[in-house]
Amino acid sequence: MSSELQKPVIGFSCGDLNGIGLELIIKTLADHRLLDFCIPVVFASNKSVNFYRKSLSDINFNYSNGKELDRLNTKQVNVYNSWEEDVVITPGQLNETGGKYALISLKDAAQALKNGQIQGLVTAPIHKKNIQSAEFQYSGHTPYLKALFEVNDVLMFMVAENIKVGLVTEHVTIANVAPHITRENITGKLRIMNSSLQKDFGIDKPRIAVLGLNPHAGDEGLIGNEEETIIKPAIKDARHSMMVFGPYSADAFFARGQHEKFDGVLAMYHDQGLIPFKSLAIGEGVNYTAGLNAVRTSPDHGTAFDIAGKGKADASSFLAATFECIDIIRRKAGYAEMRQNPMRKMSAKMMANAVDEKLSEEAEG
Repeated sequence: MSSELQKPVIGFSCGDLNGIGLELIIKTLADHRLLDFCIPVVFASNKSVNFYRKSLSDINFNYSNGKELDRLNTKQVNVYNSWEEDVVITPGQLNETGGKYALISLKDAAQALKNGQIQGLVTAPIHKKNIQSAEFQYSGHTPYLKALFEVNDVLMFMVAENIKVGLVTEHVTIANVAPHITRENITGKLRIMNSSLQKDFGIDKPRIAVLGLNPHAGDEGLIGNEEETIIKPAIKDARHSMMVFGPYSADAFFARGQHEKFDGVLAMYHDQGLIPFKSLAIGEGVNYTAGLNAVRTSPDHGTAFDIAGKGKADASSFLAATFECIDIIRRKAGYAEMRQNPMRKMSAKMMANAVDEKLSEEAEG
């Protein structure tokens, strides 16, 4: 198999058409060195890509276009035309157009991922309210992909070089967090995190920390009893199959650098996990959807309407999300290869040695 065929095909959804998504994609894929590692496919339209390309006159960005995923150009960026009609793009404006075409792009890209036509997906930011429609009634990418892939559960996993934080609850109001903190939900998220750390990040025996829900992790029931009645029993359940510790008081845990002793941290709710993650992450943070049986990443920021169309968007997190997507695909493949039937691999090696010996004997004869 040629090296061209071994490169993973990575899809890119464009996000809100009036946000910074296409600018980030153009800036990221303009570096032709990326083509050594993957075959990129942008799910948008020629005209929308050209609209943003014209505003980035100092960037040399070329691409092939079409609507056949089985006939991609392996040496160039590919634009898959998810729509043909002319669309009025108004950078920085929150309107129906931005959300409508964000969904069209996402549907095509996510379906291609599910079909195995692409091996990974990097999603540009959507505006969670603006994309709402009869077809999209989700709080973000993560629950949408969970439903599309028909899996029991997924984990919103924020990853960086020095810290990895998963969430029990994602985009849930504070008033509704506590009802979602159940023994089953916590153990389910822990199983996904442990498996992901092993298969997706190459950590053989992950150490996972679990945060408490209440201040001071409940102070032994003085400030709420979720730690005693729910979180500690869930940790005890999980310890039968993985290394899990806690619950820890969230403020002291990060302030004292305890996260450095663990491979992953499970937070109870969005801000409890993402505020320290975005404050402490070395390099650029990436949002990874663990548990999908497919690879999807995204940058750890939003649509940035305030700078959209001005050429000011920083593509560092998007570039990190792209490389993380490629790396996870490779690590998954490596994990699977290492765990193939060892006897079959040993037999193949023995047969190869036997053939070599026979050839050697014939040569001597």
